[in-house]
Amino acid sequence: MITRRDFLKMAGTASVVGALKPDFAFADVMNTFSEVNKLPRWRGFNLLDFFSPVKRGPNDWNASLTTENDFKWMADWGFDFVRIPMAYPSYLQFDPKGDPNKRITKEEVLQFDESAIERVDHLISKANQHGLHVSLNLHRAPGFCINAGFHEPYNLWRDKEAQEALYAHWEMWAKRYKGISSKLLSFDLLNEPCAPVDMNDQHTQKPPVDGAIYRQVAEGCLRVIKEQNQSRLIVADGNGGGSFVVPELTDLPLAQSCRGYYPHYISHYRASWVWKNPDDSPAVEWPGVINGETFNREVLQAFYKPWLDLAKSGVGVHCGECGCYRETPHDVFLRWFEDQLSIFTEHQIGYALWNFRGDFGILDSNRKDVKYKDWYGHQLDEKMLQLLQKY
Repeated sequence: MITRRDFLKMAGTASVVGALKPDFAFADVMNTFSEVNKLPRWRGFNLLDFFSPVKRGPNDWNASLTTENDFKWMADWGFDFVRIPMAYPSYLQFDPKGDPNKRITKEEVLQFDESAIERVDHLISKANQHGLHVSLNLHRAPGFCINAGFHEPYNLWRDKEAQEALYAHWEMWAKRYKGISSKLLSFDLLNEPCAPVDMNDQHTQKPPVDGAIYRQVAEGCLRVIKEQNQSRLIVADGNGGGSFVVPELTDLPLAQSCRGYYPHYISHYRASWVWKNPDDSPAVEWPGVINGETFNREVLQAFYKPWLDLAKSGVGVHCGECGCYRETPHDVFLRWFEDQLSIFTEHQIGYALWNFRGDFGILDSNRKDVKYKDWYGHQLDEKMLQLLQKY
């Protein structure tokens, strides 16, 4: 395995992906790519290696872990971006030892596991070697996650102790990667902020967190990150589960990240974590009427208008997650997704599909209505790949 010293040395030199300077300035990233959008139109995928709060050991095998071939194929197919959504317990010493109900303590929240963190180093390094920009994201942060399945010891939006723990995590990552160029690595502070809700309540629309509190938390993260590297490119997810522009943050040195899941009727058709009974999911069509509502490209355009206007205003915008669960009829999915991608592309907004291999991906999605191409032992959705390459 590559060592942290080797990783930092490689990432700081031009040999990784060409003549990239480790002091590539934040202002350069934000101002040299498009008159429409101050972020590059990065296109790629989410990688789920550290998505679960259950830590994987160095010898654990899991079909979702990213391989060298994955990175090679992404680059060969023309993509240049990966986002790594992490659950913070995955890189702690905390070990539930097979007990999914074991609760983490406040003390354990700050007990980092160097061996697990080195595996994050390795993943970032491999992505960079293949010319892929990496967005490092806290999908589960101390005191908050939009997903159920893990008990937090406090509430990020209410408890100062939780906020200080979040800052400590970002300070650790900022120190570790302080010499890495923003052209290689950016930080995505917190996945899909929303107000506290009963996570067993299957509402698709999550309420926004108080904007002033979100700003306070974002400023705390900015402080500890910028102390290590003033040029670090930092992204904040949209409020209300990623859906809404955050006006409280627009004067800060932050880009913002939207989501490509609207409407959930299509993107999460028959998804068990959205519908208590998947059979209750209404039939979908695109364009067409779903559950009494009319949906088409014009409706999509109106939904994303605040994000398009944000990009025009000078705040960088990227879509950190998008795609469609495997149960959605493939022809419906492709028509809907092309409308969405065409809107993003017209405004120079990039995207990251959730995921590369798996239920939303271009490989091994297990869709029942797709004629797959065998791709080195994997099932390749050629039509989906061609659509992504078009945009």
